[in-house]
Amino acid sequence: MNPLPTATGDWFSFRDLGEGITLITEPHVIPLLRCNIWHIRGRGLDLMVDTGLGVSSLHAASRHLFGQRIAALATHVHLDHVGGHHEFAECWCHRLEADALTRADPDGTLADFDLNEVNIDVPGYATGGPALTALPTPDYDLSAWEIQQATVTRRLDEGDTIDLGNRHFEVLHLPGHSPGSIGLWEAKTATLFSGDAIYDGPLLDNLHHSDRVAYARTMERLLALPVSVVHAGHDPSFGRERLRELVRAYLDGLDRAA
Repeated sequence: MNPLPTATGDWFSFRDLGEGITLITEPHVIPLLRCNIWHIRGRGLDLMVDTGLGVSSLHAASRHLFGQRIAALATHVHLDHVGGHHEFAECWCHRLEADALTRADPDGTLADFDLNEVNIDVPGYATGGPALTALPTPDYDLSAWEIQQATVTRRLDEGDTIDLGNRHFEVLHLPGHSPGSIGLWEAKTATLFSGDAIYDGPLLDNLHHSDRVAYARTMERLLALPVSVVHAGHDPSFGRERLRELVRAYLDGLDRAA
């Protein structure tokens, strides 16, 4: 196989959505593993929601966005969402997945394969090759990549409040995709940061720690949420009507499979 080219320009892309929200992505990561990284600017605290694959330093690339204090929050601890968490002094996730992140446990993070060859059967996502389409540096060794241990400083649970000074989010426990999947709900703006609980793409509920019964309950809960906009863990953001379509499609699929 020919070696991958070296990426030109910055590894991360940044898109200012206004109202203190910036979408950060890794364009050279394949879609299956290209998570949406969300930076939310607060008056007293900034929040980095998920941190990507960790093949290049998110902290260094995003420093221009930070206020005086920054915390990295994991919507769940799968490899494509926590690769940069070890770079942040404040690191938060749901209590059910905190130990997996602290130990960089492949069983919890799914980081048990070589990025040189990604073979995961996910309808709708092309796999069967390297996780990257370009390298961050000419000498980058894909086979040496691994999730780094992170120091979890706050273990989150259902109903916890995250206070950024001028913005307040409620933690929603949304299990199904993984045991400790969470969303962040801002009632004032009807905004949901949903992680991989729901996004506008093929949802994964067949992982070894997925739970379809719990996922169905999560979907019913999301259906009742008065959402204006969903900023998800993958793919484009969407509104309430699209949320309802995605939820109903998932529940219909479970009914057909029963």
